[in-house]
Amino acid sequence: MQWLAARLGGWTGVVDAGAPAGPELAVRGAAELHARGVRSAVLHGERSAALLFALDGSRALAAVLDLPHHPGASALLADAAAVLALVLRAEEAERREERAELAESRAREAVLHLLMNGRLSTAHQIAEALCPSLPEPMRMYVVECRAGARGEVARLCEELTGGRAWIVRCPVYVRHLIVLVPGDLAAVSAEHDPLAEALVAAVGDCTVGASTELPLREAPAAYTQAFHALAVARGRVGRRARFGPGPELELAAHAAGTGWAEALLAPLHTYVPRRPQDPGAQELRATAHAWLNFCSHATRLLKIHRNTLATRLRLIESVLGTDLARLPEQAALSLALRLTPGGAGGGAGASPGAGARAPRAGAAGAADGLDGVLRHPDLAAWARAHLAPLTGRDAPPGARETVRAWLLHDAQLVPAAAALGISVPGTRKRLSRIEALLERSLLRSPSARHDLWLAHRAEELAGFAP
Repeated sequence: MQWLAARLGGWTGVVDAGAPAGPELAVRGAAELHARGVRSAVLHGERSAALLFALDGSRALAAVLDLPHHPGASALLADAAAVLALVLRAEEAERREERAELAESRAREAVLHLLMNGRLSTAHQIAEALCPSLPEPMRMYVVECRAGARGEVARLCEELTGGRAWIVRCPVYVRHLIVLVPGDLAAVSAEHDPLAEALVAAVGDCTVGASTELPLREAPAAYTQAFHALAVARGRVGRRARFGPGPELELAAHAAGTGWAEALLAPLHTYVPRRPQDPGAQELRATAHAWLNFCSHATRLLKIHRNTLATRLRLIESVLGTDLARLPEQAALSLALRLTPGGAGGGAGASPGAGARAPRAGAAGAADGLDGVLRHPDLAAWARAHLAPLTGRDAPPGARETVRAWLLHDAQLVPAAAALGISVPGTRKRLSRIEALLERSLLRSPSARHDLWLAHRAEELAGFAP
């Protein structure tokens, strides 16, 4: 543009029909060009002329020149218009590609969100439109890499799995990529995992955690497993780990706890908002699940403001009669949600305004019911196995006492450090060593703090806590 203006000695630029920008003669000429549907035009004023060449839509390349104008002006503008039209089309194509990539990324996030909330049918429908199909059974990988390397890792995962992996950029952690791999393509053993080995070898500073092979309906458990394995992988030379064999709380608690969980969550599942625009049962359940797993980072997963998250949490506390600032009540709600996957169906079909709240059991009743569940022999055996590494020969000194103090103070580092009589960094280092011992993430969410509290409570009720 500057070169043309300097060469022709007048104003040169792109104008849009009806836009206020640009000289009046050029704008009027662009409107005429658009209205008549012609590709070029010349408009004469008293002392100047506007030369116009159509680009795309209602835009035109225009030059407003004093009369008499440069004899080669028309040829120069025509040549420039042809090149400029190509540049504008390329820019528009790039913008459309970016919008399409963003739309696909958000659709994949939506599929992940549906899987985590037990909405398998809807997740399958969306996934089929995006390709590939969701794998069944599957193994989930959480890959940690530089934020700018996620695209490279995603392409590598697609190549290594022949396009059969379902790949999602983690909506919570900008350095994480979530990969669902068909069971027949996943790890051969805990020691030999071709996909994890290839990723670590090909991408610098890449760390990989993998779950066990699970059915797709167990996606929340698979993610938790992979995240815990990632915490272990960070401390290993090979920078990869698979979730170690160990007792699963949901399996141990299924027989004894399902009825308790349904009763505890009944007020939430039958909740009907007073206004149509307020969150309903499914949204509140999803909010509770996201917050228990990711704390304040849940805003990124749910795509809501932190004030909206705080308001929803207060509403959940009111509906359930609980105090989510306390770790015991967080643990109870976490277990109940895991024992009733996708269970918010009772109030889904009710009409808004019929009644905002159903009767609730109350926090005291919920606590009594949980103790009854934790007294079951299956839970006692699970607790012993879960906590055994804390007193094993590989346990660092004071491991059990550190975990107990941390849990007693609602998994908060500052009061736990004061109770232990050591510094906050010292407490953090102890918990980091215990992460490797338990093969579970403690300091980063999703954390195993809820399961640890439940295990300690089960031990107390069984009367064999050391």
